[in-house]
Amino acid sequence: MIVEARAKINLALDILHKRSDGYHEVEMVMQTIALADEVSLDERTEGIVIETNMPELDCGPSNIAYRAAALVADRCGVRQGVRIFLNKKIPLAAGLAGGSADAAAVLTGLNNLWRLGLSIKELENMGGLLGSDVPFCLNGGTMLATGRGETLSPLPPLPHVYIVLAKPQVAVSTAWAYQNYQQSRVGLRPDIRGMVTSLLENDIAGVARRMANVLETVTIPVHDEIAELKNMMLKNGLVASMMSGSGPSVFGLANDYRQACNVAEQLRHYTAGWVTVTESVNAGGEKWNAGYRR
Repeated sequence: MIVEARAKINLALDILHKRSDGYHEVEMVMQTIALADEVSLDERTEGIVIETNMPELDCGPSNIAYRAAALVADRCGVRQGVRIFLNKKIPLAAGLAGGSADAAAVLTGLNNLWRLGLSIKELENMGGLLGSDVPFCLNGGTMLATGRGETLSPLPPLPHVYIVLAKPQVAVSTAWAYQNYQQSRVGLRPDIRGMVTSLLENDIAGVARRMANVLETVTIPVHDEIAELKNMMLKNGLVASMMSGSGPSVFGLANDYRQACNVAEQLRHYTAGWVTVTESVNAGGEKWNAGYRR
């Protein structure tokens, strides 16, 4: 069985306050993109084995895909084993939820492979134990994420758009970014309510005007190439450019595929990092939350 594990970008990321449990209360607009890992699952007699095409990725019990398989087996009393091959196309520590996407693919894949009959809500509950982005990766599309990121409300789908992605040759820890966040440093916050209105009106320019990521105040001062990549995307005519998640990946929204490819080629001449072109992906058949209020 092969399951696609799609990456995400943040169209908006705001931090409201620190919670009593140590996590931060967030409000984010998250969007699925076509860039995806391929997660292959094969039954074996016993044990969990993780393999990958990316040698630097730890494939032991700390790997989130391993933990997802172990959680399903434990919760459902499964004694069979599984071999999981992660064909990684999403960069590591990039702010694109690659690990969370892999975990979501394992939860979905094992539910089918082992014929467990778990509902999406049961999978979401397990996903929330693995990481805040896993429930979103189980659903996909355009979503408002609140709480610590695990509480989801479907939004009007983002109009189809091509996306230029660039990741400098650095890795950023999500935990580090949140630990170093200081609200006093934030100047620009996202207008999420206005973004919802723009999504409803199919207005990509309106979405772009309301984008912001407060974690840029943490990551950009340490990695100035992020700001340089953003500026290059905008100077080359992209509709908007922003860091995704805790970074360091930067994305830009393009009017068409040719423009996206031209900008990507310009970036490849500038950075030694990873650059690609992808597109937005919407979940099928979902109903957006018309009762959303800030």
